[in-house]
Order: sequence, then structure tokens, then C-alpha cells
Amino acid sequence: MIAAIGLVIGIVLGVVLHPTVPAPLQPYLPIAVVAALDAVFGGIRARLDGIFDDKVFVVSFVSNVLVAALIVYLGDKLGVGGQLSTGVVVVLGIRIFGNAAAIRRHLFRA
Repeated sequence: MIAAIGLVIGIVLGVVLHPTVPAPLQPYLPIAVVAALDAVFGGIRARLDGIFDDKVFVVSFVSNVLVAALIVYLGDKLGVGGQLSTGVVVVLGIRIFGNAAAIRRHLFRA
């Protein structure tokens, strides 16, 4: 219930305050969102499997975002930022769809 309340508060604050992302950080925002979604889907899967640990979830969430952003940052510095961004999105997308499939199998037994 606390997570749902936090989500609602976050959405309301975002709509009311209209936060902006500084221009130098804008290329990293989509990657950070995909990395965060990977952690969320992994957390949902772990919860359904009965092995969820909140500490593991928080560490996974933060580390996914930081590592993904670091990979893209290094790619930008090396001049291959677009390729590494695509690679990160593909890898995390595969993980998200794998977790989504496991969640579907668990919920619908299909």
C-alpha cells in the first residue's frame, strides 16, 4: 500500500511541479527509465515467486540505473554513444520481456 501511495504522490508532484531535466542529462533519461523498468519488472517477478527482498530491489534499482547511465556516458566519451545506448536498451528490453513472460506465466498459468 505504501508503494501505491508513493506512486500517486509522485505522479501528482510531477503534474503539478512540471520538473525539467537539464539538457546535458537528457540523453541519459530514457536509458535510466528503461533500467528502472527492468528493476521493477524483476521485483514483481521476485514477489510472485516468493523471493522478493526489499534491500535487493533497492540495490538492483539504483545499480541498474547507474550502470546503464555509465555505459551510455562512456559511449558518448568514446564517440559511440548511440550504439551503446541501443545495446543497453536491447539488453534491458530482453530482460524486461523475459520478466514479463514469467509474470504472465505465473498469473495466467499460460
